Amino acid sequence: MSIKAVLFDLDGTLLSMDQDNFIKTYMGALTKYHAPRGYDPDLFMKALWKGTGAMVANDGSALNEDVFWDTFSAVFNGIDAREDEPYFDKFYREVFDTVSVVRTLDARSAEIVNYVKEKGLRPILATNPLFPAIATEKRIRWAGLEPEDFEFFTSYENSTFSKPSLGYYEEVLKRASLTAEECLMVGNDVSDDMVAQRLGMKVFLLTDNLINKDGEDIDKYPSGSFEALREYIDKITA
Repeated sequence: MSIKAVLFDLDGTLLSMDQDNFIKTYMGALTKYHAPRGYDPDLFMKALWKGTGAMVANDGSALNEDVFWDTFSAVFNGIDAREDEPYFDKFYREVFDTVSVVRTLDARSAEIVNYVKEKGLRPILATNPLFPAIATEKRIRWAGLEPEDFEFFTSYENSTFSKPSLGYYEEVLKRASLTAEECLMVGNDVSDDMVAQRLGMKVFLLTDNLINKDGEDIDKYPSGSFEALREYIDKITA
């Protein structure tokens, strides 16, 4: 079966950066921004990690957005921290762009997305939905792209699973009205992205910013640079 869509990961794939450096810089900036609101920095950081972990473990019973805020608030003894959600949004609007210093702009990201569209394929941004849409739109632009370049993108407002859960990919497929066999998943994280192969998707491991936490043998996956990805897309659509 010929593929109809290409699912792209964002961080480390279309958005070239070191993931650890990004997380450290982002969480540091977010914590500093909220300190004047009376949040203890250590407790705030603990709440962020717990909220993120809860989204990763989400079983599909609630939106990631609600799971995050319920878990985040619980760290503060039941205080409804969600009342400060507009202040979080303000951070993403006014401060988050300063975190972009950790990224390296790579023109090949826009080139490959445009190439996919030229081939008549549907580009979908399958980024781990741990961020609100406003933050994802910012990161898309950091990569030299626009949100409109994709048919849709996942965020914590529209997802009830996270990577590496197969439920996340099944949710994307349902939203796109596609079968796994009609899709190619492109990502840089072996455990988060290549797991899509278990559903029957074709996969491609982009190795420029490779993440392989478990030391898995990657020879079993098509892999390489953006140039190799273009060749692989040509091969499977010939």
